Parts: sequence; structure tokens; C-alpha cells
Amino acid sequence: MDTKDIKRQLNISLWISFFTGIFFFTIFTKDKNFHNFLICFLVSSLYSFVLVFGNYYSNSYLNKKYSWIDNTKRRIILGILSTVLVNVILVIVCNYLNFIVLQKNNPDHFFSGQLGFVNWLIINIALLISAIMHAKGFMEEWKKSSRKEVVEQKLIAKSANAQFESLKNQLDPHFLFNSLNVLSALIDENPNQAQRFTASMSKIYRYVLEQKDKELVTVEEEIEFAKTYCELLKTRFEDSVSFDFMVNEAALKSYVVPLSLQLLLENCIKHNFATSSKPLHIKIFTENGFLLIENNLQQREQVKESAGIGLSNIVQRYSLLTKLNVFIEKSDDFFRVKIPMLTQKVSAMSSQPSQESMAYQRAAKRVQELKGFYGNLISYCLVIPFLIFVNLYTSPQYLWFVWPMLGWGIGLASHALKVYGVGRAWEEKQIRKILDKEQSK
Repeated sequence: MDTKDIKRQLNISLWISFFTGIFFFTIFTKDKNFHNFLICFLVSSLYSFVLVFGNYYSNSYLNKKYSWIDNTKRRIILGILSTVLVNVILVIVCNYLNFIVLQKNNPDHFFSGQLGFVNWLIINIALLISAIMHAKGFMEEWKKSSRKEVVEQKLIAKSANAQFESLKNQLDPHFLFNSLNVLSALIDENPNQAQRFTASMSKIYRYVLEQKDKELVTVEEEIEFAKTYCELLKTRFEDSVSFDFMVNEAALKSYVVPLSLQLLLENCIKHNFATSSKPLHIKIFTENGFLLIENNLQQREQVKESAGIGLSNIVQRYSLLTKLNVFIEKSDDFFRVKIPMLTQKVSAMSSQPSQESMAYQRAAKRVQELKGFYGNLISYCLVIPFLIFVNLYTSPQYLWFVWPMLGWGIGLASHALKVYGVGRAWEEKQIRKILDKEQSK
């Protein structure tokens, strides 16, 4: 056992012994002297130490076997059973030591008359304290789990953000390097075109700088940029390359990752040869929620291994933003890439709530139900013993406390059935069935 926990239980036992000793000394002791106070304190210590450590070890054992978070229902049921059993046994042992061994009462009257009532009353008090400690333990475990989950999610978010920034930062030097290569080739081939290319490149690079800090841009912005970039490519390749834009107007307000079209167009040029006799035809069009870039396949031999920045960069950036996939299709005649067009500008896209999100919402609702039930149970355990005490102290001949105890008890039982009953399992089964059906579509 943890030494810190044992020290904490010792402190709890001492404080309970002190306050209960003062209570019994003040209310039930006629002769107010130090000797009687010491006896009250020692008797209180007997009860508090036995009950506190008895409950502590039984709860520690259950906590090792069954988690409050992963096995909530089983942990609660076993906790209630063990609490009742452990407290009944421990109270009877303490009462026997107190009333029979120390006070020399007749053992035959231990379970009857006044001693029987004292047994019942102390058992209820012990159960009340134990119920409060159980509720406290559950809430502590849940808070600990919630804090752990929040920390994990923050770390995941920071990692994803750092990865995304790293991917975006690849684009600036990558684009500039390739553009300078094209410019270098044009300077030798056609100085006038090189001058026009430089002017166009400055406009395009301005767009690159403007979009570098964005996670998503509209399809309309990306198409306009792609058209400008295609004009730049036409400057170099003239009639060796043709571009055909067929984008549905309804798709222009959707979102894609920045510079995705530029990278894919660059891939088409990089991996295919283009001549006047065998021109490269590139089509940009929309279909079923995807933006497609397709070219006729005229694959050139790779002199050196490709760095693979373009396509892999797009795939990785989409994987950080959405569960929708980037599709790559290749045949003997064409090469096609399909990138999803997103309908909401958020950090994590999804067409419907994820199963994890729905599970979290159900878990949060479950916690509220459990908190309500435990609040009801603790109130019952606090108020009913108080009413019993008032009843027996003021009018013991008429036991009126039975009626609120029964009425409230029935309500508490119905509350327990609602929280842990058969209907709960049926509801969770139906939710699981619906989720499985949606995933299979």
C-alpha cells in the first residue's frame, strides 16, 4: 500500500476520533472530566480506526481489480455489496468490544433491546460515511481520468499542429526551388519569356506567402491561382501542354488545402514528358465532392529518385484535417488524383459526428446521472438518520420516521433502476447497433 495513503487514512481516523469523542462526551456524558473524555476518545478511536482502515483496504482491493472508469457498473455494485458486508461486520465487532468486553453488558442482550437499536444506528452511520467516501472516490477517479484525457488531447493537438506547420513550411522553399529551375532554363532558351516569367512568378509567390498560414482556402481562390500558374507553365512549354478547367460553380465555395493544385500540376509536368507532337493534356474538374486533376500518361524516365514532397505533402495535410481520403488512380492511359472538397472551415473536418465524440457525449451524460444518483443517496443517508434521531429523542412511542424513510426509499430505488437498470443496457445496445449500421454504409 502507498505510504502517503496510509498516512492520510491515519489523519482522517484521528480527526474523526477527536470530533466524535467531543460529540459523545458533550451530549451523552454526565460527568464532564478528563477521565471520561479520554474514554470517549478511545472508544471513538476504536470505531474510527477499524471502520476507516477496513473500508480503505476493501476499497483499495476493489480499485485494483475494477476501474471506476472502465468497469463503472461492476465497481459500483461490488462497492455497495462490500460496503454493506464490511461495515456490518466491523460495527458488530466494535460494538461487541465496546459494550460486552469493556462495559461488561450481558451478551444475551447484544442483538435485542437498546443494544440492538444501537447496533442498527451505528451501522447506518457507518454506511452513510462509507457512501460519502465511495462517492468522493468515484469523483476523484473521474477527475483524474478527465485531466489525463485533456492532457493527452492537448499533446495530440500540439503534435498535429507542429506536424502541419512543418508540412506547410516545406512549400516555400520547394516552390521557389522549382520555379528558379524553370527560370534558369528559360534564360538560356528565351530571355524575353524569362522576363515575363519573372513577373508572373512574383505574383504567384505573393499568393504562396499569403496562403502559407492558412489551413484551408476556397476552391475559387485555388482555381484562380492555378490558372495563373498554368499561364506561367504555358510561357515555358507553349503548345506542348494544355489545361482544361471544368469546375462546377457550386463547388467554388468549398475548401481545399492551400497550394494543392499547384503541387499536383507541378507533379504532372515533372513526371511526364511534353512535346508539340505529343502534348500533355491536364484536366481540372469536380465530381461527387472531389476536385480531380487528371493527365494523359506520358511517363518519363526518372534520372534521379524523386523527393516525393508534392503528393505526400497533400496526403499528410489532409490526414491532419479530415477523415476523408485523397485518392490516387493510375492506368495505362491516365493518372488521376482526387482531393476532397470540404464544406466547413474547421480544424478537424467530418461529415458527421465521430464515434469517439458520441461516446464522450454519452459518457458526460452518464456522469451527470451518476452524480445525481449519488447526491440523492447521500441526502437520504444524511437526512433519514437525523429524522430517526429526532423521532426517538422526542416521541419514541410513535415511529413516524418510517413514512419518509419508505417514501424516499422507493424514490431512491426507482432512481437506481433508472441509472443502472435493464433500460440502460437496451439503450446502449440500440446506439451500438445504429453506429455499426452507419459505419457499414
